[in-house]
Amino acid sequence: MDESRSIPVGPLTVAVAIAAAFAQATGAHAQAAAVPLQLETKIPLGAVTGRIDHMAIDLKRRRLFVAELGNDTIGIVDVGARKVVHRISGLKEPQGIGYVAATDSLYVANAGDGSVRIFRGPDYTPAGRIDLGDDADNIRVDAAANRFFVGYGSGAIGIIDVASGKKVGAFPLPAHPESFQLDTASGRLFVNVPNARSIAALDANTGSRRAMWPMRHGANFAMALDRERRSVLVVFRHPAKFAAFDMQSGATAAEVDACGDADDLFVDAKRRRVYISCGGGFLDVLNASDPGYPRIARIPTAAGARTSLFVPELDRLFVAVRARSDTPASIWIYRPAP
Repeated sequence: MDESRSIPVGPLTVAVAIAAAFAQATGAHAQAAAVPLQLETKIPLGAVTGRIDHMAIDLKRRRLFVAELGNDTIGIVDVGARKVVHRISGLKEPQGIGYVAATDSLYVANAGDGSVRIFRGPDYTPAGRIDLGDDADNIRVDAAANRFFVGYGSGAIGIIDVASGKKVGAFPLPAHPESFQLDTASGRLFVNVPNARSIAALDANTGSRRAMWPMRHGANFAMALDRERRSVLVVFRHPAKFAAFDMQSGATAAEVDACGDADDLFVDAKRRRVYISCGGGFLDVLNASDPGYPRIARIPTAAGARTSLFVPELDRLFVAVRARSDTPASIWIYRPAP
């Protein structure tokens, strides 16, 4: 442009430019604030390869336990320092993890040899082993009853006494259990049994089957309980659907599309939201205040990042991201907003 013919810049022009810039910045801030999960940080796990499975938390030490299944290890992450501080090796495809604060004990379920390994204290000293048979999987701690449950084998949930570190019983199932949840209010254990295309409702003390709800969709792996609505929440992989079932009758209360290859599902009771982590590379956020559970956001993550852990006490969602050619193995931490 010929400088001799440039447009004069006066006070009005400057004011308009400032107003436009402010509006643009305000709009960008509002758009960011509208996203219900904000990526806060990424913590690298180091030289970890293969699939990453479930997680657990030690709230007192603020340490996150990560089942590095493909690596045969457990990564221990200091959440405050944002780094890996320890690694337990010599495992056999660790899948489920449970931590019991009362005894400062870590329990690791191994798919490769069907064992539950016990580690104690701040240094995670080996403290025992429980052999269940094969494919030890999800763990759920029942702190009030001083026990925990472990899904395993071709169809059973083992009951482990925390004090003795021994198996004290088992509940039979028609096929291998995936995610399951304990409802202490009703004394029932709800279990996903995908190979039987069903959800089992068991008495948590006797193991007697109170109900077996047939599912019209397949691969029901992830499960959570919406205690406010008294609903069992499940995500299917075939097809990718989220559904809510009445906790008493098993009737379908809601169903919506979900992201693909889901493996974990959590309820944020404070905000009345549902978080779903999917191996398809997304987090789905649903509105639990609405009985239809409509989706309010779909947030990109990374391919294969299908396991997660929501910790209400820390108000954070931890997502496990496996190593890829362009993505190192890491834990992505999301902060709910507002």
